[in-house]
Amino acid sequence: MQLSDFDFDLPERLIATRPANPRTSAKLLVASQDKITDSVVSDIAQYFRPGDRLVLNDTKVIPARLSGVRRRDSAQGSVQAKIEVTLLEPKGEGLWGALLKPLKKINEGEVIHFSDDFTATLESKVDGQAVLRFDADGDAFEAALQASGAMPLPPYIAAKRAADEQDKTDYQTVFARYSGAVAAPTASLHFDEALLQSLADMGVEFSHVTLHVGAGTFLPVKVDDVTTHKMHAEWGRVSEQAAAEIAATKANGARVIPVGTTALRLIESAARSGQIEPWEGETDIFIYPGFTFNVADALMTNFHLPKSTLMMLVSALMGQERVREIYDHAIKSDYRFFSYGDSSLLLP
Repeated sequence: MQLSDFDFDLPERLIATRPANPRTSAKLLVASQDKITDSVVSDIAQYFRPGDRLVLNDTKVIPARLSGVRRRDSAQGSVQAKIEVTLLEPKGEGLWGALLKPLKKINEGEVIHFSDDFTATLESKVDGQAVLRFDADGDAFEAALQASGAMPLPPYIAAKRAADEQDKTDYQTVFARYSGAVAAPTASLHFDEALLQSLADMGVEFSHVTLHVGAGTFLPVKVDDVTTHKMHAEWGRVSEQAAAEIAATKANGARVIPVGTTALRLIESAARSGQIEPWEGETDIFIYPGFTFNVADALMTNFHLPKSTLMMLVSALMGQERVREIYDHAIKSDYRFFSYGDSSLLLP
């Protein structure tokens, strides 16, 4: 299974840099094994049945991009260097793994000032990354991030425009609850409260799980033999309640439909024994063709990057040839791609 098997040509114009407004007006491609239907997210209810269970990732994206300065005294007086910080993952006790640019301009023990009352000290440098100790934690840290930080837009959007205040709303789901992600579970961005309520009214049920999406979700696959790729690890939790709800839905013969690849990867991580169980920890599950799905019966997801692990995941669910047909249709029909793009409902 070669990396080139998951490649395709995507016109630059189809890369979305802003989401559909309103959220539910995004296009929705609905694909089974023998049919493709062009729809819109606001009409998604017609593809669900009473008793279906949507699994939602309630992680909350933090404004993980920070601009600060490092100050030093010199013979010429105080000098400073601008330091750009992208938070990657929490390490507990006020520590965060981060990318710093330029890393060589700051030494261990030096302080980065983001505002008059928000700073971080460089604890260490390991493998091109930094560990920072912030002077605030808990609610104070979150408030300081909201005041000083920008949303960590994916590289393919950041290359086209800078993040702004609108992204703090656009790049967050309406049910975000637990802070810790540095990338959004983007399939969930298409839901608003009214759509969720209309689905509940028709008998669709919901379970919430938490997977803190890391920046590693954008790392390219660098091996030709995809089966040798090592996935990045992300922290997740499936509560006892969520596991019981999902198990009951399976037992009743109804469908479990994760919204987004993050929710799918998490529930399959919690079901490696063959059935869903409460679970908490770091998952580096890698789903590619040949994978046995123990929980997910379908998937709502956006359109993914060529040669990405997410292309491999949808190919595992639908089959490689069928995914090629789906993506050919999406490109010819001008669907918008990636994090702020349109969505699909895949029904294997």
